[in-house]
Amino acid sequence: MIFTVLFSALVIGSGSAAPATSDKRRTSTQLLTDITVIQTYWGQIRPYNNSPSSYFGVKNTGLPDGCGYEQAEDGENNERFAAMIANITATEGDSVFSGPLSFLNTYSYRLGESLLVPSGGAQEVKSGADFWNTRGRLLYDAPPGQAYYNSSFTDGTTRPKPTLRTTSQARIYNSAVAWATGFFGTGFVGTPAAADEYNLLVIPEGGTENNTLASYDSCSNSKVEAIGNLGDSYVFKYIPLYLTAATNRLNAYTGGNKFTTNDTYAMQSICAYEYNALGSSDFCGLFTEAEWEGFEYTLDLEYYYDFSFGNPTGRAQGVGYVQELLARLDNQYITVGNTSVNVTLDDNASTFPLGQTFYLDMSHDDILVSVITALSVAYFKSDLPLTAVPPPSNRAFRLSHLTPFGTRLFTEVIGCNSANPTEKQTATTLYTPTSNGYDPATATNKFVRMVWNDAVVPLASIEGGACSNGRLDGLCGLDKFKANLGQAAAKANYQYSCFGNYSLPGSFDGDGAIFAPW
Repeated sequence: MIFTVLFSALVIGSGSAAPATSDKRRTSTQLLTDITVIQTYWGQIRPYNNSPSSYFGVKNTGLPDGCGYEQAEDGENNERFAAMIANITATEGDSVFSGPLSFLNTYSYRLGESLLVPSGGAQEVKSGADFWNTRGRLLYDAPPGQAYYNSSFTDGTTRPKPTLRTTSQARIYNSAVAWATGFFGTGFVGTPAAADEYNLLVIPEGGTENNTLASYDSCSNSKVEAIGNLGDSYVFKYIPLYLTAATNRLNAYTGGNKFTTNDTYAMQSICAYEYNALGSSDFCGLFTEAEWEGFEYTLDLEYYYDFSFGNPTGRAQGVGYVQELLARLDNQYITVGNTSVNVTLDDNASTFPLGQTFYLDMSHDDILVSVITALSVAYFKSDLPLTAVPPPSNRAFRLSHLTPFGTRLFTEVIGCNSANPTEKQTATTLYTPTSNGYDPATATNKFVRMVWNDAVVPLASIEGGACSNGRLDGLCGLDKFKANLGQAAAKANYQYSCFGNYSLPGSFDGDGAIFAPW
């Protein structure tokens, strides 16, 4: 079986979206101080937390009896320092701030920029260990007591070393190494060295090279301000709609200095980053719950209109990885490139090995959003309103549940004895690969399931009906799933979306790609 994990480093509720916040909590002027509630509004800055398996509306989320994992892919992201510094401190020697802002008189900004935070490294180690516990031991039929991957077959011969992939950005690279520590046990007493267990392919990013794990590099229009930063422009228009009252409230304690709404917004961001890096932040208790809801919505607006259906390059930024997923499922190299795929790497057995039992790709959170967009999973197609205060509480596109720090997207290939296995409402523990009746010799019926932060992705919502098979458990027939992947490039219209000379709105219809007008 193939298990593909795309990691980018999901929580409450069930059904199609997060539960609505009560009107009482929305309209309260009381400051919110419970950090366990505050952090649920931090979008992609939220500490990792699994979602309930049915969070995306998939009713039956257990693996059917007679079915077993046969391959898996894992894509992940990580926890990082902020790439921002707010000019909100007092001049040295002055004591101008008072009341709840008194801490600013001696405040010192202590964060780095775009680096992996220690808690993020620890989360990736745990993620690798969790992957072994939930899938790896079953994929490799591990004997009792085997806590990590074993590079030897039961007869003592050596397994081929799996290749893991990462970009060259330091925090992404370090996340991959941390994940491998948890999965392979490298660095612990009695375990082999990392170089003896796996190969790590480091793909450059930061220029214009083709790299499906940092696909914005090769998509020129994603760097054009009016196109690639469409979501950012909406954010800065939305900030005054929900933060003006908070800014006026805080300006009563500034000693005559005046914060703008952008300054106040920076405080909300710094709260989230400081909490993840330092364990606490004095900025966190300055806002009401409604103001935190507004903050969360700005992050949703940014990602939806920069990287998903709301941007004409949304599909294009994810389609290269989708093509690689199809190549792995077909067990074929990619010999012709027309997207962000690096053919030099993907037509080479040493850099794009086929037939691995599992794959790990360490990437960025926005790439995962674009991958789901390129897959045409319409469940997440939300058309977020730009001026809604409070924001719509029933929206499906909610980064706090899609791309928290350490987010992970699993693609599982599942073999079943039956062509129509009986659905199972909840998961049961698999003690061995065959403990639920699965027999690899007779499991000729192949399915694909995707799991995002422990919640089953509703593949039945894929546009065109490829996976509309009447099942309520997220399973899609392998051939049907591959047929959908094969259509992704045409839907992304990569060359025009990424390099075409166009202005918005133009012919853009909100479906994640743009086509030249006739």
